[in-house]
Amino acid sequence: MNLLGKTALITGASRGIGRAIALELAKQGVSRILLVARDVNRLNEVAAEIAVHNVEAIALPMDLTQPQAVNVAAAQTWRDYGPIDLLVNCAGVAHQTSFLKARLLQIESEIATNLVGMYALTRPIARRMAARRQGHIVNVSSLMGKIAAPTMATYCATKFAILGFTQALRGELAPYNVQVSALLPSLTDTDMVREFNWFRWVSPTTAEKVAQALVRGLRRGSSEILVGWQTWLAVWCDRSRPPFWKSWYNRRRRRRC
Repeated sequence: MNLLGKTALITGASRGIGRAIALELAKQGVSRILLVARDVNRLNEVAAEIAVHNVEAIALPMDLTQPQAVNVAAAQTWRDYGPIDLLVNCAGVAHQTSFLKARLLQIESEIATNLVGMYALTRPIARRMAARRQGHIVNVSSLMGKIAAPTMATYCATKFAILGFTQALRGELAPYNVQVSALLPSLTDTDMVREFNWFRWVSPTTAEKVAQALVRGLRRGSSEILVGWQTWLAVWCDRSRPPFWKSWYNRRRRRRC
């Protein structure tokens, strides 16, 4: 994808990976960036940082867990700021806790933001991209969308679902010349993960490196963009490792012999 002169919309843009992606796209020649998150003050701060690069940045405070309001806001945004060439679904929340002790409100908040919010915004944008026969959608999953981790059951469930959604949407939108990619960062040094008690042994990558990997993936037209050697190694090991049922079957055969 050639980013020069394009309009990009980024969710979760007030901090972490979303903020880093917005700043990186500004450096790469995008002409307009639409910043979506709940905190308007933080969005305005990011917009001010982007303005240094002579790129138009517009703060769009939005609660993605309200589908009807999101649908209206998406239509207004397209009408007011012209066609959106790149949609980056980055908004997400995570609660690290044992599933047996997890509160229903925590589970619902992860599903509402990570999945329902992404669906709510992607649907109206994808329809308009398809009608225009041009566009690119990036859904931010995670290494935990490939390999599940204890104490992160709901988060992993949403990230696995994002990969499935991305693959299905890629096939549906291909005839309309709309590309769909997944971004899979490993543990990233953001406000969200600093509160995690597990995974201290994992060396986190930076949000800036994730954003740079996204740009490289967009230019190559990658369907899945893996970030960092830990992600590549983990995915390779997971693919190479025999599935549980096969290991169990082989042990049974050896015992009989």
